[in-house]
Amino acid sequence: MTQPTTTTTTTTKAIPSASVDAVQKALGAEHAAIWTYSLVSAFLPASFNAALSDGVTSHRARRDATERALTAAGATPKSAEAAYVPPQPVTDQASSLAVLALAEADATVAWRSVLENTDDADLRKSALEYLTASAVRATRWRKAAGANPATPALPGQPG
Repeated sequence: MTQPTTTTTTTTKAIPSASVDAVQKALGAEHAAIWTYSLVSAFLPASFNAALSDGVTSHRARRDATERALTAAGATPKSAEAAYVPPQPVTDQASSLAVLALAEADATVAWRSVLENTDDADLRKSALEYLTASAVRATRWRKAAGANPATPALPGQPG
C-alpha cells in the first residue's frame, strides 16, 4: 500500500487562547496516532512499510507543529501518555488495519473540533489540512482492510 507524502503546515504563529483546549485535544490525537502506528507495525507485512512510514512521519510533523504553536501561545503542550489502549485488541493484519483507520478517524474528529473552535485563518487552514490528510489515510486503511463503505459521508463527524 503506497501513500503519497503529505505536506504539513508548520506555522509557529500563536494560536488564539480560546482555541487552546481544542488544539490540546488534537495534539492528544496526534500522540495516540503515533503510538498506534508503532503498535501495528509488528503485525503488518513489509508491503505496508512505506504507508506506515508516511503515516507516522505525517503525525510526528503535525505533533511538532502543534507543540510549537501551543508554546508560542504561552500554553504548555500536553505530553504523550506512556501507552494507549486500542479500542480493540491488535493481534493480526485485520485488527491492525482497523485500529489504524480508527486512529486516523479520531484525528479527523479532533481537527474538526479545532475548526469549530477558532476563527483564526491560519489555524483553520492547518486544521483543515490535517483533517483532510487523516481522512484520506483513514480511507486508505479501510480500503486495505476491505471495509465498505471505505469512508464516511462527512469525515470528522464524531461517532
